[in-house]
Amino acid sequence: MISFHDLTFAYPGANQPALQGVNLQIPSREMCLVMGPSGAGKSTFLRCINGLVPHFSGGSLRGSILVNGLDPVKLSPREMSQTVGFVFQDPESQFVVDLVEDEIAFSLENAAIPNDEMEVRIEEALNLLEMTSLRSRRLETLSGGERQRVAIAAALALRPQILVLDEPTSQLDPHGSEEVLQTLMQLNNQLGLTIVLAEHRLERVIPYAGQIIYLSDEFPGGLTGTPREVMGMVSLNPPVISLGKAFGWDPLPLSVEEAQECVRQSSIQFPSDSKELNSVPSDGNEKLKTYFIQAKGVHVKYGSTYALRGVDLKLYPGEIVVMMGPNGAGKSTLLRSLIGLIPIESGSIHVGGTDIAGRSVADICQQVGYLPQDPNALLFADTVLEELLITLRNHHLDIIGSINGANHLLSRLGLGNKANDYPRDLSTGERQRVAMGAVMVTHPGALILDEPTRGLDYQAKKILLELLHGWREEGMAILLVTHDVELAVQAADRVILLENGLITGDGLPAKELADSTIFSSQVAKVFPGRGWLTVDDAIGGLGASKH
Repeated sequence: MISFHDLTFAYPGANQPALQGVNLQIPSREMCLVMGPSGAGKSTFLRCINGLVPHFSGGSLRGSILVNGLDPVKLSPREMSQTVGFVFQDPESQFVVDLVEDEIAFSLENAAIPNDEMEVRIEEALNLLEMTSLRSRRLETLSGGERQRVAIAAALALRPQILVLDEPTSQLDPHGSEEVLQTLMQLNNQLGLTIVLAEHRLERVIPYAGQIIYLSDEFPGGLTGTPREVMGMVSLNPPVISLGKAFGWDPLPLSVEEAQECVRQSSIQFPSDSKELNSVPSDGNEKLKTYFIQAKGVHVKYGSTYALRGVDLKLYPGEIVVMMGPNGAGKSTLLRSLIGLIPIESGSIHVGGTDIAGRSVADICQQVGYLPQDPNALLFADTVLEELLITLRNHHLDIIGSINGANHLLSRLGLGNKANDYPRDLSTGERQRVAMGAVMVTHPGALILDEPTRGLDYQAKKILLELLHGWREEGMAILLVTHDVELAVQAADRVILLENGLITGDGLPAKELADSTIFSSQVAKVFPGRGWLTVDDAIGGLGASKH
């Protein structure tokens, strides 16, 4: 179905190829996961399948690609779209019109699908992704996860033979991602659709995959095989596989259910006095009793619909608070209201002891760094370093005296060698870190982040965690919104659950997440009732030498 033969591709002006000597095949009707470190070329690989690389990207391509007998280098992406449906990492980048139904219809109109058939396909796509209630909504009013599902629906409406998706679950809550993956499995099994997707949240996708392609400098030309074969050879592991390797389970578990069976069949002796780990409040929260951010009775309304319905929130210096909740719960709305981007209907918000009413967003953002879901919204300059310097200029801060500090921050972000690169040529994960540098260069008292792990592999998430923990120890107040449960259990001093515009939970991670039906981690599911959330918790509780 899809074959790469000695494929090497370099973007215009790049010092090294994005892909080099790739020799891989993806059989027809396969469910193939493409994985690898951030910046390994996964998005480039996907774009080769429908011809976006090199037709839209430019650059130098050697070798050959065949997709269902077609050559995407010779044909245009429009011609390839009849065979290959594509869902981008940033769904906003592929939207053309304003309404959900019209967006799904747009691609069908371009393909000259008759009106009667178009209605059938629109209804089918909406039903598949459980979006019939969003049919008449404006795209700008949807949450990030809802927009991502619209993009998937628009691709499915064309009924392609191959569906290619770049991080399709990156903005979805656990329930939403499970629904999307089940839908993809249904399309794969019942309709014979070949599915190729790149993901960093491997814990979600590996149990569904029949084939894995691993792109990395560690394996020139790419590594491919069954999930168990590949995951046994690489170090980029989700928690259940890390558990399997730590405890020597054979065969290596790929899912929570398989790990639970390994526990049942092993001779593990559980301690009788199991204690809740990873649940100690930060020292800063104990020592510094004065909140840095407070929201009290906050209501926000879109038209006749309340997005927030009386939210009370306190965020203290020296504390990392993780906020979780289903898509559309109001999480992004709350973050935007905290810095004045969205006016509140009633209630009050204080930052640094001062009511934000009447203050400009620029003024508030001198005290609060805000990283939105889409890092591109903060990227304007020609170089990575200049992005940080623009922030300093906008806040009328000393640039000459801050250049060394800006370079040091880039090094802490793992971008020291990217200072002179064009930001939009970087991978999504790298752009996310550049945007973080742009909001952190002023040393704000608080940092709020909206889904910061899009495009980040496990190693990049580890770097992010180290940064957040370091800033927490320096006394910063940090509020992190994420659907990434595995990141949340490692980062949080406190967890807040937001549902339908209301806070429904606020407490220690082990209290809020260990037994949650939706937001519990893989380790918590493997060892229910133990209070363990991370691999380190389980290893510490049991000892890795006990098989």
